[in-house]
Amino acid sequence: MLRHISANSLRANLSFLASDLLEGRDTPSRGLDIAAEYIAAQFRGAGLEPVGDDGYFQTAVMTVVEPVREGFEMTVEQAGRTISMTRDQIAPKFHTALDISRAGIYKLNADAEKAVANLKPGELADKIVVVELAEHGGGNGNEASQKFRRMMDALERANPKLVLLLAARPPSEPANRLVAAGDRETKGPPRIVVRSSEFFRWYESLRPGLSEATLTMRLPASLERSVKLHNVIGLLRGSDPVLKDTYVLLTAHYDHIGMKPDGAGDRIYNGANDDGSGTVSVIEIASALATLETRPKRSLVFMTFFGEEEGELGSKYYAQHPVFPIEKTIGDVNLEQLGRTDASDGRKIAEGTFTGSRYSDLPRVFQSAGARTGVRVLNDDRYGDSYFSRSDNEALARLGIPAHTLAVAFDFPDYHGVGDEWQKIDYNNMAKVDRMVALGLIVMADNPQPPLWNESERKAEPFVKAWKEHHPDGARTQFASPSRFR
Repeated sequence: MLRHISANSLRANLSFLASDLLEGRDTPSRGLDIAAEYIAAQFRGAGLEPVGDDGYFQTAVMTVVEPVREGFEMTVEQAGRTISMTRDQIAPKFHTALDISRAGIYKLNADAEKAVANLKPGELADKIVVVELAEHGGGNGNEASQKFRRMMDALERANPKLVLLLAARPPSEPANRLVAAGDRETKGPPRIVVRSSEFFRWYESLRPGLSEATLTMRLPASLERSVKLHNVIGLLRGSDPVLKDTYVLLTAHYDHIGMKPDGAGDRIYNGANDDGSGTVSVIEIASALATLETRPKRSLVFMTFFGEEEGELGSKYYAQHPVFPIEKTIGDVNLEQLGRTDASDGRKIAEGTFTGSRYSDLPRVFQSAGARTGVRVLNDDRYGDSYFSRSDNEALARLGIPAHTLAVAFDFPDYHGVGDEWQKIDYNNMAKVDRMVALGLIVMADNPQPPLWNESERKAEPFVKAWKEHHPDGARTQFASPSRFR
């Protein structure tokens, strides 16, 4: 079976999916739709069962939110000084109009959660709260993400008029936003990310607490239009009469970041390694496992997600609308950046790393498979922990499913650059890694014991809690002992 995984086949699929024709597979775009059709065709050719609402497609109705620039105003005034923002320097996390006239500004100190807890009742009512957005706040990195959520929960109880989140080097954001249809507002007080070095310098000059500065804002409501996007899902049904109704997932995201709007030269972000390599690996492994005369005992689900680059939209949509019961989904292996071996921290040959490798014992299955296929599967906390929440595995882990991302090169030349093209992939190495993954999937699918969360690992606590919520009858027995992680 493993011999069916071919470097030439991987090259053929990726040279199409990462071609200029698909214009960087932005979400949404015609190129993304073409990619989805291509993946579905490969699943069809492999003989996988279609399990979506439309053949191999799980259809998600999303809303594109487009900012209105005409009529926008945002100024801060203090002691005769005025700072003005342009519409391109802010990223609202809500879509409705907002009209504020000379509202007082309150600066929170570095420990915003503690500062809010010590406020008097009503002290922030009708105030504009400004607070520094810590590096990775709101999404990248488990601890920073959890700290951000706690801060926003505290601010929700304090009920300010608006929260301004500032960063010295804030993440770039697209002009348009994508949200799930019907999800019009963000929980808690309205908040806006401000991307202005002048505004940040002014913020640093403020003392914590209520200032003499005031904010005036006229923010028109955003325009909205509906789009349909697709996760692509195929099923290889298991052979065991009982275990076939339990599921092992192999996933990757098939989108990328599209094109530069203008400029000379190459403008297309082809996304060959990120994450065309993961996508074609899902296709290749599915095609190989479908040739088995005796299928694995559990059912294998092969799925590619849309919109990872927009905030893991496809995986979050699946988590909210699962095709297969969450309590019967025993694990997910998510594939990211398997093709480049020229990593920034040294060449990566015949090796890969799981994110959050100590959170559950799922990676150990693949370490054993790697020993049999000549691939080292590493425990590397430099990447494993910080990247756990930066890919599609996290949405599934937050449902209690042991879910990890496997990568070869976490950082590499051309990351999110126009040079990430299919000609730079090491296809022989990717085929070797894919054989390891395929063997590990078979072992996991044939094992009557599912992967277990490591209950002694502090960083796994949210996922252990979610597992207990979805498995109340077996919650006391479904965790690995610390000795299994030594």
